[in-house]
Amino acid sequence: MHVDTALLKRIYALILIEHGSRRVHLLRIIANPDGARTTQAARNLLVDLEDHANSFKFVIRHQGGQFADTFDAILADAGIRVIKSPPQAPRANAICERMIGTLRRELLDRILILGEHHLRLVSTEFLAHYNAVRPHRSLAQSAPAKPRPRRQNQSTSPTTGYAGNPSSAA
Repeated sequence: MHVDTALLKRIYALILIEHGSRRVHLLRIIANPDGARTTQAARNLLVDLEDHANSFKFVIRHQGGQFADTFDAILADAGIRVIKSPPQAPRANAICERMIGTLRRELLDRILILGEHHLRLVSTEFLAHYNAVRPHRSLAQSAPAKPRPRRQNQSTSPTTGYAGNPSSAA
């Protein structure tokens, strides 16, 4: 995704989203993405994930020029298949597009970014909160990092939302 700063520069952020858990990883923030930098981001990702990298089966990426063949080769060496999304088809990678929208609405529309370092600080803090707390998830889904707290002796009526007998709620 790209971010336009308050100083009229464009910065690019390379993010990875785990499909099953919706955990977001910030791979790299750079002003001029090219093949060498995205390839290094892929290497850093595999080092950071260590044994967890084996759980990735494939990576869906767009067909941008900043992704070199070496980017795909590094992931292929780790046993991860690279799937390129069709050009100009945002629905092909809807989860990523939704995450970019979330980042824009909840973070980037509310703060003026000054540069790469500022974007890295702000997005790292936001993604730590997003991956750990997730206030947008329903109560039936607990965050992956901690178990959902249990309520004691509180039974609510599914129709009224009040505790006890539904007819006494009126």
